[in-house]
Amino acid sequence: MENYESKQQQILLPAEAVYAMISRFDNLTPALHDKVEEWQADEDHCSFKAKGFTVKLRIMDKEAPKYVKITGDEGGVPVDFFFWIQLQPVAERDTRMRLVLHADLNMMMRMMVGGKIKAALDQIAEAMAKSFNSMAY
Repeated sequence: MENYESKQQQILLPAEAVYAMISRFDNLTPALHDKVEEWQADEDHCSFKAKGFTVKLRIMDKEAPKYVKITGDEGGVPVDFFFWIQLQPVAERDTRMRLVLHADLNMMMRMMVGGKIKAALDQIAEAMAKSFNSMAY
């Protein structure tokens, strides 16, 4: 499995508050329901359509307030992967977040999208941090 990590991002909220939001897919409904097609979510599962493909995800493990681990759910993603959202409390209102992806990509896929995955993780982590930080004030 290939390992990709985002840059660490600072969130100006307690780790417990960040964890409370990211540990349930249904908390993402207000942010995502109009950004993807056919969004459905409960606490530990979600599905949606993106560019014509149905994606199904499930939370496979979580530990408050340290991390949430996500994987594909029942044929919803054609690649085996594990995705972590890692949180590290630094101070009362200072949490560091990093996104980590372990994906089982064949050589051709690694060559085609390997570099883009890191950039995408950085963009997602930065957008998440900005969103959380806008709630901090």
